Amino acid sequence: MTGLSTKQVEDAIRRYTDPYLDTDLVTAKAIKGIEIDRHQVRVAVQLGFPANGYHATLEAALKARIAALDDALQVEIDLSTKVVPHAVQQGVDPLKGVKNILAIASGKGGVGKSTVTSNLGLALAAEGARVGILDADIYGPSQPRMLGVGGQPESSDGRTLEPQISFGIQSMSMGYLIDEETPMIWRGPMVTQALEQLLRDTNWHDLDYLVIDLPPGTGDIQLTLAQRIPVSGAMIVTTPQDIALIDARKGLKMFEKVKVPVLGIIENMGIHICSQCGHEEHIFGAGGGERMAQQYGVDLLGTLPLDARIREDSDGGRPTVVRDPDGTVAHAFREIARRIAGKLSRTAKDYTQAFPKIVIE
Repeated sequence: MTGLSTKQVEDAIRRYTDPYLDTDLVTAKAIKGIEIDRHQVRVAVQLGFPANGYHATLEAALKARIAALDDALQVEIDLSTKVVPHAVQQGVDPLKGVKNILAIASGKGGVGKSTVTSNLGLALAAEGARVGILDADIYGPSQPRMLGVGGQPESSDGRTLEPQISFGIQSMSMGYLIDEETPMIWRGPMVTQALEQLLRDTNWHDLDYLVIDLPPGTGDIQLTLAQRIPVSGAMIVTTPQDIALIDARKGLKMFEKVKVPVLGIIENMGIHICSQCGHEEHIFGAGGGERMAQQYGVDLLGTLPLDARIREDSDGGRPTVVRDPDGTVAHAFREIARRIAGKLSRTAKDYTQAFPKIVIE
């Protein structure tokens, strides 16, 4: 017997701060069991966020810290993930078949929000989550092209729609229901009704995350989302330039006013690397996203490059995370995806589905 105690193992684990939880795994209640049998230590770790690309790093870090207690120890780490529903706005009911809804917004158009959304959805899926994407831009839907999906969705009962499947993720968009060149000449009430129907009349199948690609601005669709749709967290996409940051601040303040937590800021087109010579240049300025994050007390989730291949991949219907899964761009998206999911896992959980509904007849 080594005389090793459970507390000693816990103290060793506490010395490792998880980069996606910003705390140690004991404090985060991710340690589900510690077994000590002579010179063998088994630790069960259950993360609240998908992290396939991080498991090996985490396992090695924990093994090193525990093994340092005794050179003769053999350490086993049993890693698993369980994504649960998290709290949403008060008075808004959960959506059937969806654990968490994530909104991706920008105050200004042209910052690459839709491209970021499709790649982030695919990055979450690559990390091990069940993911859906809702294209909430009724006037200018772009997800069908970016996800390489065509044709109309099927309906088994004439009332609800089956989501389209592409690269293992579910999606729904007005672009599946109309011709690509048909303009949507609708007033605000019709647009918000269409958004709600797309969301609630789609048979989402057991999703960990439904990522909503919002149109730019802070108008009717954003207000509908905030008041009627159960959103667990929001992200703001911006470029570093001042003109984009002005509008991004408006989007962030909007979510704050309607009590939707902002998980952080994603800075897109942060740096351009010349494909010919490798020269780096900050075309849209530098550090804007970081300054905004510090100003409003939120996290900068990551900075993405201005890369022609990202645009080419999206236009071709094979987003970069799928076309080049081992590349630096895909790595950046997966890193941001883990940060988003990790931050969400630390927020309050939603227990409404755990309790039975009482009906008085």
